[in-house]
Amino acid sequence: MMIAPSILAADFSKLGEEVRAVESAGADVIHIDVMDGHFVPNLTMGPSVVASLRKRTRLPFDCHLMVNHPEKFIEPFAKAGANWISVHQEVCDLRTVLPMIQRLKCKAGIVINPSTPVEVLYPYLVQADYVLIMSVHPGFAGQKFIEESIQKIKKLKKYLDELNQSIPIQVDGGIQKNNVKVVVEAGADIIVSGSGIFGTPDYKETIGFMKSVL
Repeated sequence: MMIAPSILAADFSKLGEEVRAVESAGADVIHIDVMDGHFVPNLTMGPSVVASLRKRTRLPFDCHLMVNHPEKFIEPFAKAGANWISVHQEVCDLRTVLPMIQRLKCKAGIVINPSTPVEVLYPYLVQADYVLIMSVHPGFAGQKFIEESIQKIKKLKKYLDELNQSIPIQVDGGIQKNNVKVVVEAGADIIVSGSGIFGTPDYKETIGFMKSVL
């Protein structure tokens, strides 16, 4: 079980300090949302930002590529210091892209949007190191958790258990102290939280509370 603060909700004027703060507060992974202005309407961080932050922490970097043609972005982010890279099922050939990520010595993740049925993941699970279920529509921080995501998490967890596969399930979007327990009980292994951590006055207390639920 892991807590992965999403720096999309951090104070960008002091991003390095924010990363150091959540590391000190007990975070396990730093989640980095990469947006290209095409797959989602927003723009965020590129490889140069990741490379700069790499000097500030020893925690793994989990780069979530919300981009069209993710195969073009994989190597630059891996070279910048990404340890995990996840790509959307909706925009690429996973059978080609997942091995590309792994050849660069990064963990490879599959992401699905809220509107995508969880069953589309099943043929690719054997190639994936983790799965990310979006519980909000990708592109913006601070959205409300989509309750239907709970059933998707449960369905995927049941399927993995039946196959005796131990692939971590990551969940991202709208997770806060008041709903983290239900997400974990549904089967999540990695909790991504942006404003649910960075929007609170005490990162250590918030992460500690979430870990007590885990």
